[in-house]
Amino acid sequence: MLPIEVKNIHFAKHGSDSGVYDTQGRFVPSKFERIFIKFARTHPDALTSDELSAMLKANREPQDYRGWVASLTEWKTLYILCKDDQGLLRKETIRAVYDGSLFEQMERERSGAAKKKE
Repeated sequence: MLPIEVKNIHFAKHGSDSGVYDTQGRFVPSKFERIFIKFARTHPDALTSDELSAMLKANREPQDYRGWVASLTEWKTLYILCKDDQGLLRKETIRAVYDGSLFEQMERERSGAAKKKE
């Protein structure tokens, strides 16, 4: 399996990102909260697809095409994999991406759902 090493996250920084990690790879809580203050209009603790698109557009740096593609790929993949039944990407899910616990959380949820089917 390919683990995500949060301690090395600064190597994954790119232009047009959310800014939630600083250049040394430290999580910046105020930048994380700012995502929801600025873009979560429908629900204060979640993003819709349109709100996510607005955030990606607002974070674009001029002529940073690689950064645009990287951000779009990361965030849209997260949305597709982790949106809830209402089409919302929840704050706690996004936080789990940043603290490195998302895949463990997804595994627990999916293995629990599989056991219920048996």
